[in-house]
Amino acid sequence: MSPAPRATIAVVVPAWQRPEALARCLRALNGQRRQPDEVIVVLRHGDDATIAAARAVRFDAAVRVRLETIHAQGVIAAMRHGVGCATTALIALTDDDAEPREDWIERLIATFARDPRIAGAGGRDWQPLERGDAPVVGRVQWFGRVIGNHHLGAGPARDVDVLKGVNCAFRAELLREVGFDDRLRGSGAQVHWELALCLPMRRAGWRLVYDPAIAVEHHVAPRTGDDQFHRGTFGAAAFADAVHNETLLLLEHQRGVYGLVYRCFAAAVGTTSNPGVLAALRLALQGHPWARDAWQAARAGRAAARQTFRHPRRVA
Repeated sequence: MSPAPRATIAVVVPAWQRPEALARCLRALNGQRRQPDEVIVVLRHGDDATIAAARAVRFDAAVRVRLETIHAQGVIAAMRHGVGCATTALIALTDDDAEPREDWIERLIATFARDPRIAGAGGRDWQPLERGDAPVVGRVQWFGRVIGNHHLGAGPARDVDVLKGVNCAFRAELLREVGFDDRLRGSGAQVHWELALCLPMRRAGWRLVYDPAIAVEHHVAPRTGDDQFHRGTFGAAAFADAVHNETLLLLEHQRGVYGLVYRCFAAAVGTTSNPGVLAALRLALQGHPWARDAWQAARAGRAAARQTFRHPRRVA
């Protein structure tokens, strides 16, 4: 019996104005025990420091390295371009401020090899300040609340509803079939693009596997766009964009009566990142001066999402 063909994998790294972080990320990819077959770095025209940093990192001759420079803004445009360049069976995605551990590629490939029904795999992103273990990771609850916790997951591998963009990989054919949703808003990071990618796969019956042992160090570098909420700064426009994206994708995912339940939950209760009345009150009682602004921005984002929901999904 002939041996099974060797799995091939590309890593796509969108990069923008973080040259030192990108250099660290690329050095980590070059130091993998099982090196990637391709590394595709998508850069932006005019970002000369980051382009120079990417060119300065030397890879093993066996790794095909492509430095692609585009004019379009936003992470979706960068990922779409990078995925289009890849020629491998698997495509991994990570951020320029991540540092994959040396067994990252090895563990990703091994996960896909376990079951042909696995569409995507990913794991924990270890952050510099927040520590602890969370039992529930990457789930959309029946009433529409999204639980992330990818940076806190512990224990064995488990199926999830959504993976995190800093540490994930997908079967290339399926990734291209689902594509990236052009309706998502945002000037730099189109927040919740992972939901747009993962939830259609889950609805189609594919498995997504989260394994904490598939790990990257996530150094959480500053963002240059307007969305700074998870970097400690509130901005109403970017906050509304993020709420729009999450609401739109959950309206599509929560069908029938579950959709009605989600709308009620979002308006009346909500979460810190998408506050309804009760979550906004809790934020105010916790002393956050932007609580009312966040509630108003969330209302605007949800209203905009209901308008967008009436239009068909466009992918590319």
